[in-house]
Amino acid sequence: MLLVKTVLLSTAYFAPVRYYSKLLANRPVTLERHENFNRQTYRNRCTISTANGLLDLVVPVLHETKPKIPVTQIRIAYHTPWQKLHSKAIESAYRRSPFYEYYMDDLMPFFTERHVYLYDLNLKILRTVCRLANIPLHITESDTFAISSEVYEDRRNDIHPKAGKQSDDPSFSPAPYTQVFQNKSGFLPDLSILDLLFNAGPDTRIIIERSIIN
Repeated sequence: MLLVKTVLLSTAYFAPVRYYSKLLANRPVTLERHENFNRQTYRNRCTISTANGLLDLVVPVLHETKPKIPVTQIRIAYHTPWQKLHSKAIESAYRRSPFYEYYMDDLMPFFTERHVYLYDLNLKILRTVCRLANIPLHITESDTFAISSEVYEDRRNDIHPKAGKQSDDPSFSPAPYTQVFQNKSGFLPDLSILDLLFNAGPDTRIIIERSIIN
């Protein structure tokens, strides 16, 4: 009998398309809530396409004195108006996309309401995006730190903004869709789910499903 591995995912801020493909691949998915926070990852950033190229939107977090902090204890910092900056950058990048106005009202609370913890913000984003894209959200949250083993497909650290950190993923091949700046930059794969949602709208789930290799 072939063992169906559980996919391990980290928390993520408007995660890339590949992240959401794991939710549609008919595999059990566990969200890791007992790892220590890793900087410069999708845990507190996402990548969008703008007229000037790729742009990382980073959620600032409070610096703690402890070297290792559980991800669920990471507090969001508000010493800079990052929410306003993110919403303005998204508006500038996607206001000409077909579905920006259709979805932005549902997403705007993430740029106006103050959340204390990064993990809680990301979980609400995940639930909202899945609802808007008609993606079934059947995940469990880890009870303890998951040790990578034969029962897991560990994607906690290789769905990563640094290209060199990404390992081969034979189950994902990004399906193309029309992007706002495609005539200028060509098709840019695996951007934030925001890019796919604003450009493809109701076809978001279909395009993700086309990206899954069984």
